[in-house]
Amino acid sequence: MLNNYFPNVAQNWQAFTQSIQETVEMVILSGLIAFIVSIFLAIILIITKRGGIKENFIFFNICDKLINLFRSIPFIILIVALIPLTTLISGTAIGVAGTIFPLVVGITPFFARQIESALNDIDPGLIETGKAIGLTNWQIVREIYLHEGIVSITRMTTTTIVSLIGLTAIVGVVGGGGLGNFAIQYGYQQNQFDVTLACIIVLLILVTIVQIIGTLIADILTR
Repeated sequence: MLNNYFPNVAQNWQAFTQSIQETVEMVILSGLIAFIVSIFLAIILIITKRGGIKENFIFFNICDKLINLFRSIPFIILIVALIPLTTLISGTAIGVAGTIFPLVVGITPFFARQIESALNDIDPGLIETGKAIGLTNWQIVREIYLHEGIVSITRMTTTTIVSLIGLTAIVGVVGGGGLGNFAIQYGYQQNQFDVTLACIIVLLILVTIVQIIGTLIADILTR
């Protein structure tokens, strides 16, 4: 069936499976790093905002403006702008190794805003209760913000990973590897439509898997 409907994919099967592996690797590595950084940034924004448990106008505005700045830059332009820094950090600007840093920089501002939104939905009364019973700032963050917001954070994480899968396809335009690079190299440049279609199908499958897993985890945490 593969030879009948996707002959060019079958002909380049090893490269196709390698591109899937690279895409999954990029999503996992950059997703984990971005999650950690985004949680950190979101907590800083929440606790230093006006009325926060550690209000700091200057620190809040610096983080807030930096996030807004990077969110406003189109990702394809950001990749190119980061090439010198990516090369310095990773030793290369191509392949999987050269895509992790720009992917993290590209998705983190969006991710941080998503998590900040989830934490902002926490009932302020719980924060006041935490203060009243003598919880430290760290305990309030851990036991109230993160504990109460975990379901929303899970849903936001699912949405962000779906967006990240889309970004991994974009890095293929600049030689970043993965399904995006495979689709450009074989599907677009060699005019092989079955290759493009196969890449779309795999990306849809990956997105569906992520959404199913995210929904199951959110449901379990809700119960």
